[in-house]
Amino acid sequence: MKITTLKTFVVDAFRANYVFVKIGTDEGVEGVGEGTLEVKELAVAAAIEQLGSYLVGQDPFRIEYHLEMMHRDSYWRSGPVLRSALAAVEAAMFDIKGKVLGVPVYELLGGCHRDSIRCYANGWFTGARTPEEFATKAQTAVAAGFHGLKWDPFGSNYMTLDRAARFRCIEIVEAVRAAVGRSVDLMIEGHGRFDVTTAIAVAHDLAPFEPTWFEEPIPPENLSALVAVRAKSPVPIATGERYYHPSAFDDIISHGGADYLQPDISHVGGLSEAKKIGALAQARYLPVCPHNPIGPVANAMTLQFAAACSNVTWLETMMTDVPWRGEVVRECVSLIDGMMTIPQQPGLGIELDEAACAEHPYQLHPLRHYKGNLTDIRPPDAKPFYRTGGTEATG
Repeated sequence: MKITTLKTFVVDAFRANYVFVKIGTDEGVEGVGEGTLEVKELAVAAAIEQLGSYLVGQDPFRIEYHLEMMHRDSYWRSGPVLRSALAAVEAAMFDIKGKVLGVPVYELLGGCHRDSIRCYANGWFTGARTPEEFATKAQTAVAAGFHGLKWDPFGSNYMTLDRAARFRCIEIVEAVRAAVGRSVDLMIEGHGRFDVTTAIAVAHDLAPFEPTWFEEPIPPENLSALVAVRAKSPVPIATGERYYHPSAFDDIISHGGADYLQPDISHVGGLSEAKKIGALAQARYLPVCPHNPIGPVANAMTLQFAAACSNVTWLETMMTDVPWRGEVVRECVSLIDGMMTIPQQPGLGIELDEAACAEHPYQLHPLRHYKGNLTDIRPPDAKPFYRTGGTEATG
C-alpha cells in the first residue's frame, strides 16, 4: 500500500477554524487527521501540505519511521506549527492502518484500559457575564450530565488584578459553586494571564471553593515561575495545552511544576508522542487530562488516546459546537452520565465530508481570551454534537 494523495481542509468553526487532512492510498483506503492550532490555522495547513511532498509514495503503515524522518528533516525540529502538522498526518496514517486491520486505533497503541472516559464541560458558559448568569448556565450543564465544569472567570484582566477586580472574579466562582453544590468538580482556567504574585493571590482566593485545579495560571515560557506558583498555591495546578514536546513535559514533571498534565494530542505531535507523555507522568503517578476543546477529528484522536493511556482521569469536551459540525463529519459519540464512550469502529471512527467542508471556508477569528468577550465562544444556534441515553451521534 502506498500514499497517493494528501488534501487539507480549513473549516470555519466560529471561534477558530478546524484544520483537517485526508490521506488517500492506492488501495482506496483513506484516513483523516486534525491539527487545529488557534490563530495559526493557515500556517498549519501549509505545513501539512509541505509534509505531503515526503509522504506521497510512502507506506502508511510505517508511522513512527515517517514521523522521525519528517521531524528530522524539518531542521528546526519543533514548534507548535510543525508539531500540529505532524499530529494531523500521524492520525490519518493510524486511521488508515486501523481500517485495514479492522481495529480501533487504540489497539495499535497497546489496547484499551477503558471503554468510556468521564468528561468535564467547556463552553457551557456561552454568553454569561454576571455571577447569576454563570450560575444558571452551570446548573444547565450539570442537568445535562456533566460532573465537572471548566471556565475562565477573569474577563479582560492581564498580569495583575486590583482588589475590586479580584472580588468580581471570585464572586463568579462563588456563585457557580453555590449553584451546583460540592459534588461537582470545578476547574478554573487562567489562560496564562497572571504574573507570579497575582497567580498565587488568586489561588488563595479560589481555595475556599475547592477547585479541582487552577489551570495555566501564568504564561507558559518560564518553568521556574510555574514551579514557584505551585509551591505556594493551596490548590492543585494544571498545565500543558501550550507545551508541544515530550521533553517539556519531562521538565515540568521533574521540577514539580504541575499536579495535572494536559497535553493536546493535536499539538504535541500526535498519539505516539502523547503516549510518551503519559508514560512520563505515570512514572511519577501523575494524572493526565488531555486538552480537547478543538474539533471533531481531534476529539476522535483524543478518545483513542484516553482508551490507551492508563493514567487519563478526565477528558475535556465542549458542551456544544457549531451546527454544521454534523455536516462536516460523520462521528459516533455518546455521552452517558458524564462519560463519553470510546468509538469501536476500525480506525478513528470518524469520516470527513469534503463537500461540506468547502461550504464553510476559512474565516479570520481573532483571539478572545484577553479582550473580555471570551464567553462569546459559541454561536446562538450551537448544539451538542453527541447523543445521550446510549444513542450515538452519526452526523
